[in-house]
Amino acid sequence: MNRRIALRHLALISGGLIMIPSCDFSKEDILAAYQNLNITQSQKNLLAAVSDTIIPAGEIKGALDLEVADFILVMVNDCFTKENQGKFSTGLAAFPEYVKSTAGKNFDALSAKEKEGIILSGAKLEGDDTEEGKKNGAISYFLNSAKRFTIQGYMASEYIQTEVIPYSLIPGEYNGAVLITDLQKPRVNG
Repeated sequence: MNRRIALRHLALISGGLIMIPSCDFSKEDILAAYQNLNITQSQKNLLAAVSDTIIPAGEIKGALDLEVADFILVMVNDCFTKENQGKFSTGLAAFPEYVKSTAGKNFDALSAKEKEGIILSGAKLEGDDTEEGKKNGAISYFLNSAKRFTIQGYMASEYIQTEVIPYSLIPGEYNGAVLITDLQKPRVNG
């Protein structure tokens, strides 16, 4: 190996090692999939926890299992106006602080009943023209929008439409001699 090449590689490696301590790796990256929103991965995880609290898993899959948080973010990113996107993002960013001041713990550390109570009380907050009132209004807007899109995304998911409530585009044939007790799963007809 040529000495010049070896010295060049050594200089590049040592220069790189000197630069590493100055790099700030603590800052969270903004998710690029939602170009109109400034959402981080931790905020997306919080939104997933909120949607899982709204529709938890039981005998059937819950909102977290069906990844409804992605549906919510896509709907907000694509369908909301800039003003409403900002209000949603502000509410999402202010929600952890609201939970900490109300319950004294992080949202993940709360029990299921406490999470439900926080979401219900947060959805009823009213805003006014003060800075705190605007933050409360944004939190309420965020929670109400998340609830609406959680239900919509959950009910429109492939799992619900194929396994829980089978969707039939055209209604089946009419048979008047069938007893109600003999009926199978309900069909949702479009």
